[in-house]
Amino acid sequence: MMRWLDALLGRTRPAKSSFENLFSISTARITLAVKFNVKPTGKAGITFKPVGTSYFDAAERELKGLLELAEGETKAQFRLVKDGYGYGWVLLLGKGFEDLVATLHMTSGTLRDHGFGDQLLAAVFQFADDEGRPIYWIYNYKRGRFYPFVPQTGKERDNALELRLRALMEKEMPLEPELDRWYPLWDIPLSRE
Repeated sequence: MMRWLDALLGRTRPAKSSFENLFSISTARITLAVKFNVKPTGKAGITFKPVGTSYFDAAERELKGLLELAEGETKAQFRLVKDGYGYGWVLLLGKGFEDLVATLHMTSGTLRDHGFGDQLLAAVFQFADDEGRPIYWIYNYKRGRFYPFVPQTGKERDNALELRLRALMEKEMPLEPELDRWYPLWDIPLSRE
């Protein structure tokens, strides 16, 4: 009954396996590097809809404390920011890709454990090709799947490259099959880090 009501009201919830599917990018990055010469930049982030409640403030304080502990252990630096659209971001910068993935998983798990799983929008991993062009792998928590996003100047995207990346990676990680759900994330704060 709840699923039907959620569908009727246009609400979506994170897929049950969505939090674990996030780890598939750890092994997929090897295929990206070997077959496509696309490598991680050491930048990743998670975006969420902020909620102005004391419960969310408490979750954010706990999250900051956990990120500070992780920063000491993994040497990955973090920042909490808001983008131009009002969404919150946890930005990570570090050399160990697996550490970035694990820290994003911990971040999303902390928000979920505090009852804010529905606020999670996406995890974003920045990669770059030989020319230094940014290539993002976006993980949609509601769908539990990845898709590529390759922005160009202005508000254009390289659809041909995105489709080639999908063809290359479809056996490596859970990919979003519906192209109209490959939402562009313009002005990702990672590009400013």
